[in-house]
Formats: sequence, C-alpha cells, structure tokens
Amino acid sequence: MGRIFISAAHGGTEAGKNDPGAIAGGTTEAKEMILLRDLVVTELRTRNVEVLAVPDDLSAAQTIAWINARANTKDVALEIQANAANSPSVRGASAFYIAKNDQRKQNAEMVLMALLRRVPQLPNRGVKPDTDSGLGNLQFCRQTVIGALLLQVGFLSSPEDRALLQSRRRDFAIGIAEGLTTWSQANDPQQPKTENYSSINININGQNYAEQGVLINGNAYIPIDLVDRLRIDISKLANLRRITYRQIVYIKAVELRDSHISIDWDSATRTVKLRSISTVCPGQIEQLISNGNTSEVQLQLFLKTNNETAITQFPDLPKLYREEATIEGINHDIAFCQMCLETGFLRFGTDIKSQQNNFAGLGAVGGGAEGASFPSARIGVRAHIQHLKAYASLEPLVQQEVDPRFRFVTRGVASSVHQLSGRWSADLDYGIKITAILRRLYESANLL
Repeated sequence: MGRIFISAAHGGTEAGKNDPGAIAGGTTEAKEMILLRDLVVTELRTRNVEVLAVPDDLSAAQTIAWINARANTKDVALEIQANAANSPSVRGASAFYIAKNDQRKQNAEMVLMALLRRVPQLPNRGVKPDTDSGLGNLQFCRQTVIGALLLQVGFLSSPEDRALLQSRRRDFAIGIAEGLTTWSQANDPQQPKTENYSSINININGQNYAEQGVLINGNAYIPIDLVDRLRIDISKLANLRRITYRQIVYIKAVELRDSHISIDWDSATRTVKLRSISTVCPGQIEQLISNGNTSEVQLQLFLKTNNETAITQFPDLPKLYREEATIEGINHDIAFCQMCLETGFLRFGTDIKSQQNNFAGLGAVGGGAEGASFPSARIGVRAHIQHLKAYASLEPLVQQEVDPRFRFVTRGVASSVHQLSGRWSADLDYGIKITAILRRLYESANLL
C-alpha cells in the first residue's frame, strides 16, 4: 500500500495574491478545506496509513510540482474543494477524474460513496470527467504523475451544505479517509520496480494503425509521431507531458482534446480512438461570425442532459438560437454554449431570474442594479445575438435593435470567443469556459 497525498484547495498564492477560494457565510473555502484536511490526515494516521499534507502556502502549480517531486508509483493524491454557485439552492458533493480513464472513474466512485455513506444528507452530484469542469480540464487530475482525484465536498454558497460541513466535519473526514484507504489498497500493491506497460491499439479517424500505444496508470498514451497525422502543432499545447518508454516518446492521448480531437476508449478491444472534427473547419470553430453545426434536436438533447427541466421551461430555446443567430450571421453553437455558461444550463441564480428572459447576463441601461429584462424568450435571445454581433462585426444589424447595450460596445473588437474574456466578463478565462462547453456539445453530437 502506497502513501496518500492530500491537498486543501486554495490558501496559497495565485497571481501574487493570497487565494481564499470561494467566500460565503462569513468563511472561506481555504479555511474550511484546511480544517477538513487536517482531520482527514488525523483519521488516516489512526489507520496507520502514511499520509503527506501539501503545504498550504503553495499555488496550484506548485502543489502539483510538490507532489510530483515526492511521489512513487504506488501513491495516490486527492485535492478537496468546496464549490460555489450563484443560486444558494445548488448543493451536493461530486468527484472529478481524468477523462477517458475507467480505472480512475472507479476510484472516484469509491471516494465519493465513502463520503456519502458517512454524510447521507449531502446530495450526490456524481462522479464526472474533468472535461465537465468549468475550464474543460483539471490540472490536478491531468498533471499529477500518480493517480489523482478532485473531490468537491459540497457548496460553500449553500447554507445547508455549509452547516453540514461545519457541524459534522469529523464525519466528512472519516468518510474521506475511508474512501482514500480503499482506493490506496486497490492501487496495485505489486507494481514491479521496472515499468512494463501493457500495449493498446490505436484508431485514428476510423483507421487502425500497426503502431501501438501504451496504458500508463489507466491513461492511454500514443507515440508522438502519430500526432503529425492529426495536423496538430504540439508546441502550442501547454503542459504536455512526454514519456519515453523503450526508446519511443509517448504523449497522453486525452491532452489532444484541446486541439479539437475526440478521444474515446474501447475496453473490449483495448483501443484508443481519436477523431478530428468532421464537419467544422478547425480554424473557424471559435469564430463568432461563422456557421453553427448542430441541429435543434442536438441542442435539445445536450441541454436536457445537463438540466432535465430546462426544456420544459424553455422548449423553443434551441430553435430560437438557431433562427436568431442565422439572421445576424452569428455561430449559434457558440451563442448557445455561452447561454449555458451564463445561466448554469438555465438554472439561473440570484442576480437574474428566469422570467427576465435574459440568457446572457446583459446589464440594464440606467442606475438599476438588476440585469435587463425582455418581454419574451425570442427577444431575449435576439438581444444576446445582437450583443455578440456588436463585438464580432462592423456590419449593421439586420433586425431592429433590442440589445440595451449595443451602442456601448466598440464594434468588431472580438472576432473570436476568446476575445470576449475580460470584455463580456471580467473573467480572463471566460472564453476558455465557453469553448469547454462547446467541445462537450460537439462530442455529444458526434461532431468531435
């Protein structure tokens, strides 16, 4: 049985400032997670499990580097977080694992279910691939060299979750410790000193290749020279890890997803399947002035998958986005995914209510603190599309102006969704978050 590394999210320094994480109810995420982490460490040590707590003054990148510098093959790592949402009614715990890794998914289920057995009052939000996170990947899951999971123990913004965490902290700790112990014991205790990775098959765009990949720690790796067949410039991929095994350089297949490559795994044939986007020009996928590629049905299914009640409340929204975006020449896929981000897949929050028909967080003109309101869903969508056109184009509007802030935008300054970052939203990762949802949409529609 190996050692367990455990990190409390936030508390370190990011961009030169102390990072407290989420703040709610007179407390911070960093404070609550450090208190919980310390109890988990105590519980693990009573079970004679060797555990290493990551220092609290490290940044996210330094945390990963600290673990990687000390980790052995048998070790595992967990980071605990508290989530936050605009709506205080959003609750529950979830666990994230690196996408397309069935082994890590099972590990995530072990840890999450152990927590929920101890705190059954905590809603179960399930285990999720890190591609379902806000930025489309989680570096703690991706870049940590040993098996790593991220556990969100509840929502700090929820009074119920916060009260549970503060009043039953030891139960949380016991559950997490039990899950970690089970995971650590399941991690191969007989790992040989000399690595001998098993081979896997490779399929690219429907074609099988004679050259094989390897399975490392549950992740599929492919020879780096095959990347050229996908026309990817790997020099532009940040944090790309290379593994040399038997004089061949391999890279983790899932890291190619950020280059619009779909990654799938067929366990029956032990084949990693890679597919480049089939109907969208890679140079146009993030351009606001371009054609959308999904159908109304595909948009409906995607929305329903992420929020069962969304279509009931706004049944015509996919149709409205396709129609209104086509009229003004805006990519309806991007607009729709931006709506999903802004509204939490139509769950809305405390700032903007569903009855306002404001699907993009548009502000009102004047001294009022509330966001803009529109008389119907169609007019709300139209305002959203017009605001995107204001940023993306110098062309005049086709339809009558309904966007209350159209005239305040400097026209044509954001042709790409990434250029909305820091403009539409102060969040500098705003464009990354939209494209993360866009990739999920295209994968669900089998376009990527």
